[in-house]
Amino acid sequence: MPPAPVTVQEVTTRSVVVEADYTGRVRGLRQAEVRARVGGILETRLYEEGEEVAAGAPLFQVDPAPFRIAVQRAEAALANARAELNQAQREWRRVSRLFEQGVASERERDLALSVRELAEAGLAQAEAGLAQAELELGYATVRAPVAGFTGLEAVTPGNLIAAGDLLTTVTQLDPVQVRFSLPADAAAARRALARTGAGADQETLQLTLVQRGAPPYPEPGRMDFLASTVDPATGNVMAQAVFPNPERILRPGETVRVRLATERLSGVIVVPPEAVSQSPRGATVFVVGGEGKALARVVTLGPVLEEGQVILDGLEAGARVVVNGQVALRDGARVEVQAPGDEAR
Repeated sequence: MPPAPVTVQEVTTRSVVVEADYTGRVRGLRQAEVRARVGGILETRLYEEGEEVAAGAPLFQVDPAPFRIAVQRAEAALANARAELNQAQREWRRVSRLFEQGVASERERDLALSVRELAEAGLAQAEAGLAQAELELGYATVRAPVAGFTGLEAVTPGNLIAAGDLLTTVTQLDPVQVRFSLPADAAAARRALARTGAGADQETLQLTLVQRGAPPYPEPGRMDFLASTVDPATGNVMAQAVFPNPERILRPGETVRVRLATERLSGVIVVPPEAVSQSPRGATVFVVGGEGKALARVVTLGPVLEEGQVILDGLEAGARVVVNGQVALRDGARVEVQAPGDEAR
């Protein structure tokens, strides 16, 4: 038989990063319930449902008239308390001088002192009452607790509401969270990769997000949470990632795929998947020896990456692996090495 024409590839050892995709669901980073902090008649809604609002933006207005009256009443009480304190201080100064002159008794001095202290306490109480009234007047304007997109109104204007009633929700969409699950062994490998810092390559620890029917999401993410327990029902570990969302492309409830590195393999060889065949002894790769013969090598396979099939054991750096023409080869068969597109040499 003439030598079989084959194409070879000289292999070298290298380090590769093993990645995997997992299905996840997008969530808003924060979903805050907007609740009334004071009761009253809900006068008006100050936003368009579904629009984006800034933190602190006014959303609803409760009838402020009762709270303005409460502020005026508290201001009058404060003025009265100040007048009482001024009178008590004048009385204290007068009685103190009389006591020093021996005209007033010790009991009269103590009584004047007590009246002054009670007036000081009354002033502090009136100041607190005014602060409370002003606070409730401010609460009559219901504001967004966080920046985000508003939901539908839960109560229409004109209704009587009580403190604590739900009015709407605000969902923060930049950044967003993505929750997903991964197998326990992949979670353990990811923890080990994070502990080593991925060989000081922080980009390896970043996550990529893939949307259905769209190119990979341009903003890299980071792992935000990885549970320390395994779900006994599924054998998986819950994880959570955070992705920037400046263009508001990602929406809560959307199903996406999260791609993350689970481990780094060093000193391995990567060959084209077609170079590997199966034999009774297991996975086999043909290499060309020094005498121009094909030699079968039983190898230990690793994961399949975009770069090719990872070989964990069974090949050495510098080996010339047959990547084309190996289908009919037998161990020890003579071969003629060709370069793609070139004449046999």
